[in-house]
Amino acid sequence: MNVLPGSRRCHCLVKAAIFLVLTALITGVVGCTGGGGQDLPPSKDLEIQDWYDLNAVRDNLEGNHMLMNDLNSTTPGYEELAGPTANGGKCWEPIGTYHPDGAIARTGFMGTFDGQGYEIRDLFINHPKEDDVGLFKYVDDGVIEDVGVTNVTVIGRDYVGALGGSIRDCTVSNSHCSGGVTGSYRVGGMGGGARCTLMDSYFTGSVTGLEYVGGLVGTNDDTVSKSHFTGEVTGGSFVGGLVGSNSWGDVFESYSTGNVTGYGYVGGVVGWNYGVVSNCYSTGSVIGTNCVGGLVAKNLDTVDKCYSTGSVTGDKRVGGLVGSNCYDGLDRYATVSSSFWAIETSGQSTSHGGTGKNTMEMRSIATFSDAGWNITAVTLNETNAAYIWNIVDDVSHPSLAWQS
Repeated sequence: MNVLPGSRRCHCLVKAAIFLVLTALITGVVGCTGGGGQDLPPSKDLEIQDWYDLNAVRDNLEGNHMLMNDLNSTTPGYEELAGPTANGGKCWEPIGTYHPDGAIARTGFMGTFDGQGYEIRDLFINHPKEDDVGLFKYVDDGVIEDVGVTNVTVIGRDYVGALGGSIRDCTVSNSHCSGGVTGSYRVGGMGGGARCTLMDSYFTGSVTGLEYVGGLVGTNDDTVSKSHFTGEVTGGSFVGGLVGSNSWGDVFESYSTGNVTGYGYVGGVVGWNYGVVSNCYSTGSVIGTNCVGGLVAKNLDTVDKCYSTGSVTGDKRVGGLVGSNCYDGLDRYATVSSSFWAIETSGQSTSHGGTGKNTMEMRSIATFSDAGWNITAVTLNETNAAYIWNIVDDVSHPSLAWQS
């Protein structure tokens, strides 16, 4: 049979087309399926210059992103994505998803977010009936650093924070947030539920919730270090100036100058402590009803080299430093060592752990050095970073060297 040249060419083109279609289909199946069987677009690194770029992070959860400038109410995309009327009044849609029932794999942020010292300002997040609410919904194995989220308004239900609702197995460093955060359970200025390393960071503003409420995080299962809170924390139970509930975590070289108000288990730094609180202090007022402490409300583990100077008010189990210090049921007893509270400013002459001192003694280096603190005397406006603590002897209370 004779085959015309045109027919042979057509036949070859058809075969080539079929091959390309099959290749595309195979590539789509293999390359477009993310973890847990979900269809996810390939991730890429972003240079974020406006709200549209920030919004694109949700489609690039494993990317290495950089904030290139401040974002605020005048930046393109604000009214559509982040303002008070955006998204039908729900405002910003938190980045990432989380499905605790396991039916669908979680897709939290797993990349790096480098703020380069810039701020994300004027952000509204209004999801009162939803969990895991914040700039990021869920951060998993990610790194967030050197970023500010300021003048933010966040409203959610459980696991609520300005930076992230749930921040786990990740690192948050050299970052700060300010504004108002409101939720029900596990509510914090920066994160609601935290199992991460949070360091060199702070929150300024108001935090309001029902249970597990903290100026920095609602619950801590890992590490909070060299961080602080200033403002107002208001809750029901398990309320703390830094952490509502510290469960097997460490809180060290950190402090709170904020006022803390609640009903039960209310502390200047930690409400319920089942971990280690060391080299910390609080200066704000603490008001509660049952189990109230200037530093820790209920201690079930370790408090070491800490102090508090704020006023403390409550009805029962009230202490200038610790409200209740007790046996944890696991064949070990809670300890409070080398720690102090100011009798005069706290209004409390007793504490379930710690040693009460008058104002002059709380400003004397001898009080702390004799107790084994890593402390040195400095002159006014001087810092000696070779020590954890600095004090202007007979003039001021101890401060953490990193503060300056």
